[in-house]
Amino acid sequence: MRRYACRLLDTGPVLVLAVIAGAGSFTHIRDTASQHGQTGWMSWAVAVCIDLTCVMAARERQHDKRHNRPRRGPVSWPVLVLTGGIVLSLAANLAQADPTAWGWITAATPAAAFLIAVSMLERRAARPRQPATSPASPAPTPTSELVPHHTRPEDEPANALAPALLAYARRIADDHHARHGKPITDDALRAHLGVSSQLAADLIHTLRTT
Repeated sequence: MRRYACRLLDTGPVLVLAVIAGAGSFTHIRDTASQHGQTGWMSWAVAVCIDLTCVMAARERQHDKRHNRPRRGPVSWPVLVLTGGIVLSLAANLAQADPTAWGWITAATPAAAFLIAVSMLERRAARPRQPATSPASPAPTPTSELVPHHTRPEDEPANALAPALLAYARRIADDHHARHGKPITDDALRAHLGVSSQLAADLIHTLRTT
């Protein structure tokens, strides 16, 4: 419950801003369309098309960023669509303004605030997610669980290596070879396992002989 309350407090003001600013911009677009021959429900349809196009283009732009989709030109298609929607929205708002500097500023405020609110919501929606752990790559088991508790790694002889430790070392060595194209060294294996140099050398020797 507390988590949902915090989320509401975090996104609530932005949502309220988006609704109010969108309503103001919508009204200006509808009135402009109505004054230029698009009467009745068509004026509402024009306003909805322009505002929803801006929202859809902003969402698609964030989708491209999340999936690293390459651009096929200097400007991506969602950015071009978003720019066109912004221009139409601002033009309709300015058409309803008094022909003064403050008239243009106040008339353009709802459209600008609506676009800012949409960009904030999309920015939060594009937060990087924590990568899920792959089932094929289980979390590494601590070395202390792979070595018998009665024996310290520094005292482990080469002929009495724990099977689990040896299997884990083999997996690390195979992964290192696949990534770098060469066998793993004693120091690299020691750094991965957190064991002594002698035990790492014994493990390398055993892996190479078997």
